[in-house]
Amino acid sequence: MNTDINHILVNGAQIAFNKMRRAQSFNARLYYYAEIGVYLEVSLSHGAGITPESHDQIQEIYKQATHFHMGENKRSRLAG
Repeated sequence: MNTDINHILVNGAQIAFNKMRRAQSFNARLYYYAEIGVYLEVSLSHGAGITPESHDQIQEIYKQATHFHMGENKRSRLAG
């Protein structure tokens, strides 16, 4: 059971990040960025069987998403 929740959280965050990278608008990117943030928040739940390794993986996905989101925002401001 514990591995199921870990698998769901990590894969959910990765899927959201992949969708974020393909998103064509600021609002869509923001939506997926927020979704990754929710996965990160849930991974902090104590007593839910979330492993530190899963939390670390989600935290890394969140860092990558933050970098990507900020880069896209800067790129769109410079282009517009």
